[in-house]
Amino acid sequence: MRSELFSAANLEKESQQPGMRLQNSKMLKIELNGEAMARVGSMVAYQGQVQFQALGSGGIGKFIKQRLTGEGVPLMKLSGRGDVFLAEAAKDVHVIDLEPGDALSINGSSVLAFDSTLQYDIKMVSGMGMASSAGLFNCVFTGHGRIAVTTKGTPVVLNVDAPTYVDPQAAVCWSANLQTGYHRAEQLGLGTLLGRSTGEAFTMSFAGQGFVVVQPSEEPPVAGSGAQQQQQGGLLGGLLQ
Repeated sequence: MRSELFSAANLEKESQQPGMRLQNSKMLKIELNGEAMARVGSMVAYQGQVQFQALGSGGIGKFIKQRLTGEGVPLMKLSGRGDVFLAEAAKDVHVIDLEPGDALSINGSSVLAFDSTLQYDIKMVSGMGMASSAGLFNCVFTGHGRIAVTTKGTPVVLNVDAPTYVDPQAAVCWSANLQTGYHRAEQLGLGTLLGRSTGEAFTMSFAGQGFVVVQPSEEPPVAGSGAQQQQQGGLLGGLLQ
């Protein structure tokens, strides 16, 4: 049987070391020998003895936050020994190594998988006004390990060495030490150019020293009115303190 389909570029990539690596630009392979975490529904194939356990958003505290904020990651725990292949709507996949002391803030919709050695929490984006439907909360990862994120298309990594402004739905992840804020587009002279179906137009600002990853596409805005999110923000205050 002959076909370009069977070329070396499409064959499974083997490694002597366990862990996650790219199978290709749109698929992640985890050579599992223990545990890892992944987005629910992202498994496209697996080989070996692997168990899958749904975890909601990763614990009761995170589940409550996720229900109130609309953020978070619906997780499943992978355990056992074998190869697991993950993908998300043919998005591009990127692997990031976190070292001790690193902290990465990321849109929950961009998380594909991460090592179980990483810590994960949902936190309020500082500087966010309560009247926006652009989103109030993001996921913050710390610890030592690997995380795989997805982007719609090839992203750009902006070095934040001057005031930087990004469409909230295009921001994939950023250095957690950056100072963030939200502004109405009108304040920046953009008028209705960034308008949403909600009638609101916001841009996210970053200051300090670090980076922002921006994708060439926009995730849908968080469902719910500004008033609903304001109520959610009040309910969540105690959890986030």
